[in-house]
Parts: sequence; C-alpha cells; structure tokens
Amino acid sequence: MYFFMPDLIPFKPESIAGDLLAEERRILLFGESGSGKSTLAAALARSLVRAGRLCFCIGADPGSPAFGVPGAVCLGRWHDDAWRLIGLEALCTLDSGRFRLPLVSAVRGLAANIGNDMLLVDAPGVVRSVAGAELLAGLADAAAIDTILVLCRDAKKIFLTCELKSLGCRVVYLQASAEARPLNHKKRALQRTGLWDTYLHQAVKKTIAVHEKMLTGTPPPLDAEGAWHSRQIGLFKKGRTIAMGEVIKTTKEGFQVLMPETGEIPDQLLCRDAGRNRQGYLSTVKPAGPAARHYLVPPDVAPCIVTEKSTGPRPLVRIGDTTALLVNGVFGDPLLHLRLHNRRRSLLFDLGEGGRLPARLAHQVTDVFISHGHIDHISGFLWLLRSRIGDLPACNLFGPPGLADHIEGLISGIHWDRVGVWGPRFTVRELHGEQLRVYGLQAGREGKTRHGEQPAGGGLLFEDQDCTVRAVALDHGGITVLAYSLELAAKINVVKEKLSARSLAPGPWLGELKKRILAGEKQAVISLPDNTMAKAGDLADELLKAAPPQKLVYATDLSDSSSNREILARLARRAYAFFCEAGFLEADKRYAEQSGHLTTHGCGEIALAADVEILVPFHFSRRYEMKPLEIYDEVKTSCSRVQVPTLSPAAEELQYFYQAE
Repeated sequence: MYFFMPDLIPFKPESIAGDLLAEERRILLFGESGSGKSTLAAALARSLVRAGRLCFCIGADPGSPAFGVPGAVCLGRWHDDAWRLIGLEALCTLDSGRFRLPLVSAVRGLAANIGNDMLLVDAPGVVRSVAGAELLAGLADAAAIDTILVLCRDAKKIFLTCELKSLGCRVVYLQASAEARPLNHKKRALQRTGLWDTYLHQAVKKTIAVHEKMLTGTPPPLDAEGAWHSRQIGLFKKGRTIAMGEVIKTTKEGFQVLMPETGEIPDQLLCRDAGRNRQGYLSTVKPAGPAARHYLVPPDVAPCIVTEKSTGPRPLVRIGDTTALLVNGVFGDPLLHLRLHNRRRSLLFDLGEGGRLPARLAHQVTDVFISHGHIDHISGFLWLLRSRIGDLPACNLFGPPGLADHIEGLISGIHWDRVGVWGPRFTVRELHGEQLRVYGLQAGREGKTRHGEQPAGGGLLFEDQDCTVRAVALDHGGITVLAYSLELAAKINVVKEKLSARSLAPGPWLGELKKRILAGEKQAVISLPDNTMAKAGDLADELLKAAPPQKLVYATDLSDSSSNREILARLARRAYAFFCEAGFLEADKRYAEQSGHLTTHGCGEIALAADVEILVPFHFSRRYEMKPLEIYDEVKTSCSRVQVPTLSPAAEELQYFYQAE
C-alpha cells in the first residue's frame, strides 16, 4: 500500500510570497480549522502589497470569517494593513458543509469581479468526507484556482490527497502555523458575533413588506413569529445582495429589520439557519416549528416505572427552560405537569391519577388549575394531599364554582387525628365571572374558611415573576369547565460580548438590573463594578436582550358548540403550545355529542382558528387504545401543526411509548 507523505515547506509567508507566488494569481488556502489559513492570507497580502501588487481575498468560511460579515461570502482588498470589505454575497448560514453549493456559487460571483490581480481564497475548514471533496473541487473551479496551498500539522495526516491531485492545479504543502490554534465553540461564537455587531453598528430599523413569493432559502413559515425573531436575512434586488439584516420582530406591515441604510427596496429575502441564540450569540438556530418533541423525560420529572396497560404516548414539550409533560399519556387521566426547572417549581393542570409523579415534587407544586370536578380530573388530589403533610406553605388550587366543596369533601373523608398542626393547607379560588371567591382549608381542621373575593378581570387568575395565568369558562354538557392559558414571563439575557466591551465584570448588579427592568423601573439607578452609576433603562438598551414570551393553553372536556369554539380560539390565539382534547374520531361523533367532548375535527379546527404553533391532542377515548395513530391522522386533516409522537430508541421496553412514523 502506498502512503502519500510530502515534505512540508516551513511556514514563512515572505519566502512563500517571493518564491512561490511570483506568477500565480489565483490561490486557494486549504486546511483544517486552526491551521493558520487566515494568518497566512494576511501575511501574503502584506508582502505582496509591499512589492507593489494589488491583493484581494475571498473569505469563504461563513461560520468563522477572518473579516467581513459572518453568514456571508466576503470579498476584501488589502489596504492599510487590513482587509477592507468591498463586496459580499449573503448565505444566511454558518454551515459551509451543508450549504456548500450556494457557497460555491457565491464565490464564483465574487471572483468574476477580479481581473488579473492576485486573489486569495480562504477556504472553510471542511477537509473530510463528501462535503470536503465537493467544496474543494467547487471552489477550485469557481475561482479558477491555479495554485493550492495545503496547510498541514502532520505530513502523515493529509486529507483528500486524491482529490487534490485530480484538480490539475499546482499543490504546495506547507507546515501549519505554530501559533495557530482552533478556536473553541464559545470563542468562535464571540468572534463572529463581534463581526456581526460591527456590521450592524450604524444600522437603522426598517419595516419591509414581506410576502411568501419574496422568500428564498429555507425560511420558517411567515406566521411563525417566534421563529423569525433575531434571524439573519439577506436582502436582494434583481439577484444582487444589497445588504444583510437581523429581524427584530414581525408586524402586520411586514418585518422590522435592523440593517444598514441602502436606499434600495429589496425584491427578495434570503433566510436559512443563522440567527442569534438566547445568549445573544450569532449561531445556527434550530429548524422552525415544533421544539423538542421527544419522549424521554428530564431526570427531575422522571416517572415511576409503569407496569399496567399502556396509557399511550406521553407528549413532552419544551419552552425554553420549562417542560410540559402529559404525565398519564393521551389515554390516561388528564394531568399536565409544567416544570419551571430553573425555579424548582411545578404547576399542575388537572389532577388525574398522580402516582407517576415523584412524591418529592408535590412539595414544589405551588399552583394547581383544575378544569372541573369529574373523578378523572380530581382523583389525584389524594396523592397531593398525602405528599404535602408537613410544614409547607399553602398550595393554591384554582377551578370553577363548587371546587372548594369538592376539596372539602375529599379532605373530610379521612381521619386526621394524628396529623396535629402538620395537616396540608390549601387556598382554593373559584372563578365566578369576574371575581375569585377565596377559601382556606387545612387537613385536621373542620370545614372551610371564606376569605372574601379577589378581582379577576378578563379571567386573570394570577401574575408573578414567572408567569401569568388566565381562564375562560366553557360548557361540558351542562357542567362549567375552565380552560387555562399560561404565558411565561419574558426572559432577559445579558449580551456577554457587550458586557466585555464595557469591561464590566458580571455580578449581583446584573440580577438587580434585570429585576428593575422586569418591574418597569427604567429610571432606577444601578451601581456598576467600576464604581460608576447608570440608569437601568440605559444599561438595558446596551447590555440586555429580551426573548419574547411564550404561551401555553390547556383545554379539555368541552362540548363542540360555536360558543365554546369562539371562546377557546380567542384564549389560544397564537399560543406556542395548545394542549386540547380530541376524544373521538369523527365517525364516532355521536359519542362525543352524548358525553360533551370534542372530536378530532373539532380539536384541529379550533387550533387552526387560533393559529397555534404546536397542537398536542390528548384525552383520547380508550376505544382507540390500539390505534392512536388514527386519531393523530384525523386531527392532521384539520390542522397540520399537530405533533405525532415517535418511539425513543432508549425506551423501547416501555409500553406507554408508541411507535409512530
């Protein structure tokens, strides 16, 4: 077997410029990330310009550019000892391997603008597999390369040697720079985010009218507002990049975009997968649409082992650092566990059988929202009651009229002669129109105590630093049930690179700043680590970035009436996640009408009218226990945003996971 092991020329840019590049004019710099390609390009340009030659460079690594704009292929000219940006082609991605064909096309377009002057092409660090081979061949052809400088750390580890030989170019193997090191993920993110912020430094806010035919690339749906926030976009006119920008928000008029002033109106927008993450770094964002629909449960909400018959899929939805889990699956008693992981706090929607939740979590349940008093929605109260014996604060229960009597009956049915002062305490709030009637109950004390009334205008049950919860009353065959919406508080993140630019050390003052901003106290004065003072509003504009709030809606056991549909669709409007019952197939509509439940079509049509992002149907009749996919398929005919579960390979032995396509 023959192993190709060339002699490596030392990394001496001035010698290379003089000896190797006297006649060549199109040079491709090829090598792994951190091998010194960008360092070599700058050193070669410095030597060539000193010798009286013009030198241009195409930065072809959108994810880790040495100059210009990340998410683009950039053309620079060496001037005053630096690359000066003179042209760019928007890609709106940081992944040169995945989007290699658009990248090659962009290089071809920029290279055509250079005549007989020296052109260096700084290639991405993709040097393996099919992606590397296609990029190498594509770049060499697009830029009419005549010499390839291959930077290697080890002569024994040279990639794509056959492909290099087949290109018909002169190939020179160089020792990688001893000083060059690959950047770790965080440093690379900081570097490209700094370049992006520099590009937008003098940008202006503009509203751009947008329609479907304008969008190219891999854009999210226009109505998926959350998916557009902080996305990088390219703005084109007649096929030419006129600018790049960042979507601030979507409005009825179009997109509000932060972009350089161009004086031109774009006729095309490009969007792929580049955008800011929650920390404010420019990164590759997850595909638009449903987030985290796997069914392996986080450790702190892991259930006990299930041995009884299947309860069907148990959907789990992630919203930031919050998870929402249907504890008993789509066939079991309704019980939605909303876990605020960073707050060590749990909220429950309905109280079906609770044995699958760890007892320790009952101590962290602060609020329970009960739709109505049918046994499959309230029987889990006994689990909660037993688990909260001890010195714990009162747990808040919300529900329709009559809930306090139901809770009193469940408590009074037990002998409490040994509980002493440690009986679990509950504050029950019943929604009566625009008022909450408040009752206090404690195990071991007879009866309930009336604590007056509280206003509940617009169905507002409570609002705190974590979330806001509202309710509406619906009809369930003559019984009043409540549906709930929970809106998570907007998250405020610190933009670390801006903090570093101010030379401010992190500390408790950042927590105080966030607290003041969340409280609307923008005029409050904050003491900074450098012993100066500043107003909270001014600091927030400079250092903080707010993530938009997300809404979750829970609704079950409601008759399919026009009134119910209208009220629920209004509550669920633009919700991120909509948990809605779909009790019966359309063919069994008579059973739904008799029992006051929704069919699959009713569930999907309400979700469609509400324009929700994720629909999670549940509370299926057990008559479909062996064919749950029929329900999902029928819901999808009315609303394509329904989430169909899949079996996690790590849980094949658990019967309550269902294999789906």
